[in-house]
Amino acid sequence: MCAAVMEGRGPAGAVVLSILVILTAEGCGAQKGDGCGPSVLGPSSGTLSSLGYPRTYPNNSVCEWEISVPLGNRIHFRFAVLDIEDSDCQVNYLRLYHGVGAERSEIVKYCGLGLNINELIESTGSKVTVQFMSGIHHTGRGFYLSYSSTLHTDLITCVDKGSDFPEAEFSKYCPAGCLTSTEEISGTIPNGYRESSPLCVAAVHAGVVSNMVGGRISVVSSKGIPHYESTLANNVTSTGGTLSNSLFTFKTNGCYGTLGLESGGVADTQISASSVWNWTISGGQHNVWAPSGARLKKAALPWAPAHSERQQWLQVDLKRQKRITGIITTGSTQREFQYYVSAYRVLHSNSGKQWVSYREANSTQDKIFQGNINYLHEVRNNFIPPIEARFVRINPTSWHQRIALKLELLGCQIPAVRSEPRTFNPARHAPPPAGTKRPPHVSQTTLTPDIRNTTMPPHTSKDVALAAVLVPVLVMVLTALILSVVCAWHWRNRKKSSEGTYDLPHWDRTDWWKSMKQLLPSKMVDSEDSAVRYSSSVVGRLAARGPVPRLHAEPAEYAQPLVSGVTTLGARSTFKPDEGPDPGYSDPDLYDAPISPDVYHAYAEPLPASGSEYATPIVVDMGCHPSGGSALNQATTVCGFKAAAALLTQTDSSQSGRSVYDTPKNTTGQATPTDDLTYQVPQSSTQKPELG
Repeated sequence: MCAAVMEGRGPAGAVVLSILVILTAEGCGAQKGDGCGPSVLGPSSGTLSSLGYPRTYPNNSVCEWEISVPLGNRIHFRFAVLDIEDSDCQVNYLRLYHGVGAERSEIVKYCGLGLNINELIESTGSKVTVQFMSGIHHTGRGFYLSYSSTLHTDLITCVDKGSDFPEAEFSKYCPAGCLTSTEEISGTIPNGYRESSPLCVAAVHAGVVSNMVGGRISVVSSKGIPHYESTLANNVTSTGGTLSNSLFTFKTNGCYGTLGLESGGVADTQISASSVWNWTISGGQHNVWAPSGARLKKAALPWAPAHSERQQWLQVDLKRQKRITGIITTGSTQREFQYYVSAYRVLHSNSGKQWVSYREANSTQDKIFQGNINYLHEVRNNFIPPIEARFVRINPTSWHQRIALKLELLGCQIPAVRSEPRTFNPARHAPPPAGTKRPPHVSQTTLTPDIRNTTMPPHTSKDVALAAVLVPVLVMVLTALILSVVCAWHWRNRKKSSEGTYDLPHWDRTDWWKSMKQLLPSKMVDSEDSAVRYSSSVVGRLAARGPVPRLHAEPAEYAQPLVSGVTTLGARSTFKPDEGPDPGYSDPDLYDAPISPDVYHAYAEPLPASGSEYATPIVVDMGCHPSGGSALNQATTVCGFKAAAALLTQTDSSQSGRSVYDTPKNTTGQATPTDDLTYQVPQSSTQKPELG
């Protein structure tokens, strides 16, 4: 396969291209004429352009390219630019033919300014001739196109940008020779490239595809970043850029890690050189530019040979065969010694004795890598295809002032190739006859273990995967069960502790307290209605004396408290008011638990008109029944509430001189006797119940 090759970009590169095109054309007839522009004819893809592109093409020029791909394939073309000045295609035009030589036939003929050809132009065979003719003209940039075999249906041109594809992820095929494009890129790996950068040029800069071969790229778009770096890599210089809306990066195989020079994984004894520069300065101090200083980013003197000549080399021993995908170099990084290597060759070996120069695919010449352009900044070059070797040598071919070099190698471990499974042959593994001695297995060696890439997730069995799911579920279930038991136990303890406040069940405490409220003075009830508490010890002593009777009666309008020894009850009255509103009775909370009529009378007997306004309540023995029947004046009655009786024996000093009982009054304030004696007959004021 013949190829017109151009290394680098710019006017100087165009001059080199013209010389290479002529020599190559004479050797194999791939292209001929004086109007051929920068072109690369790869094995399955390539790029063609008119002379002077992207500026105007010369007058009265002609060029023909003969393109072929492997047999059985066809060729298709995609145009990036077609700008030829002519209206009738008689003098200036671009023509495509099926086949080559005298038997070729025309496919299509184009001319005109600013044409947009979006469809793919396809041939019928594996060979095509492209012819460009120009006459007298004043404008027009010429043409720029890409081609590939029809196997790559997603072929794009070298000027298609990331912003031309709205998908978040996509895959395209880049042709060979995109360094012939004059489009600029902005960014670098791994941060990404600005969306306005041409995809294929950025792919060459990133080391994803080779300029001489082309290849498939997998692109991922994402949000832009505030700043894009400017770097030199693979003969492409990216420019710095500011914030953009989006960027794109490339998916790779991940074999771009450093191999230990910068980190110290490679020992000083593994770095050697053809010679070392020992420089003695004033005062007898020696500066040694040893190979151990040839570590990227190390703040020390770099390696420099004793004499700057093309036979010098720097060698790295990786101790085992590895896959090497790239190299990064810098100059001296010393401002006072601005030395650097501007071009070099790379040689590799597995034995350290027989060396092979690196060449690109389908090339018969050693590749000369572009080195540094100053003493400070890094330059990256990628190996496509990668090198698999133990020893690597760097051979400088050009330099600035003096050879000085620091470097780092990129790559990864070589994945072990798994052997095919063996089938068991019973005949070969039959047991030996009895008495036969087996010789020792001295010739057998241990199989090399299958070393896997540690960056890949290990293969887990189904049992392990099932356990990984069941264990968290069981832990969650047990935790929920334990929490449920603890909450139930805590709730039960709280319930027990709350029931022990009065040592009485809730239904007893409610009725008992309503009855007790009737026995207390109104001041105490009003101020400390909710603050009354009895200790469990007091209640226990009361319970020991006998069961507390529950007071139940049919619903009545008023209940008569029976308390003796107290001459006033405050604002509450036990007498039935007259019909109509009476401002004297402001409390609507009437008594709703009258005493049962079979034990006591429903109401107290009204007092004489001259008596006191209020009835003197009698202390009821809540702890036991009267021992003498229903008569409350018997002295044998046992009282269980001694503390309550003592509290209620206080009398109102203002009422002490009056009669013991009062007669209810009417609305005018006069006492009115009633014929219906529905009140209990009071005891004599001289009689007082005995409080046991």
